[in-house]
Amino acid sequence: VCSSDLANDLIAPVDGVRRQRVYLFSGTKDTIVSPKAMASLYEFYQAAKLPKANIVYDRRVPAGHAFISTQLGNDCGATAAPYIDRCTVRGAPYDQPGRILKHIYGALSARATQLSSAPAAFDQTAYAAPSARMASEGYVYVPQSCQSAGAHCAVHVVFHGCGQSADKVGDDVYAELGYNQWADSNGIIVLYPQVTATTTLNPLTTNPIGCWDWWGYTGGYPYLRSSPQIRAVKAMVAGLEAQP
Repeated sequence: VCSSDLANDLIAPVDGVRRQRVYLFSGTKDTIVSPKAMASLYEFYQAAKLPKANIVYDRRVPAGHAFISTQLGNDCGATAAPYIDRCTVRGAPYDQPGRILKHIYGALSARATQLSSAPAAFDQTAYAAPSARMASEGYVYVPQSCQSAGAHCAVHVVFHGCGQSADKVGDDVYAELGYNQWADSNGIIVLYPQVTATTTLNPLTTNPIGCWDWWGYTGGYPYLRSSPQIRAVKAMVAGLEAQP
């Protein structure tokens, strides 16, 4: 039972969800996040009446807790640094970046075999308040075609996982995962924001392996639009969109 005011507050966000294109992935050998958790999330989107064509749910790849790449990584099924696996599905390498980008943006040109640009570091402190507890530097890949005045390019954000920030795995995520190759040939800018590992005496505020704030270590509710990390990434995207 809920009041009409509360019902209105809940309906509006769900209406927004129905317009999204969603990719879900759960490796069958993931020992960190139970497949049941991802199944529950899939059921949420079904309950929100997300159109069937708007959601991809890959749950049969025998991967561990990892990103999947065709370019580098552990054997499929591993859960170990840098938390990137290489997997084969129906005789072909599973290209997770391509799978995600095609679902979100539609038909794409073939990924580039040679990049026209290189990932660049930028100062995150210009966008993130100290309370966000993010790294001083983030990374962005801007294809040569997106550097011209008047270019119209999408901005895609890739959030690294726990233990995958640049200070932990170097350039494995922001340069080697495979997003940049697809982005280069399809006019997509890829933003790789970074958080940093920190330790405190308070178990609620410590972040020893550099996770994004999913439990509230930056204070308050971590996934509200007003949370420090979300505000920071939004400002980064706005900064890229404002470039001439």
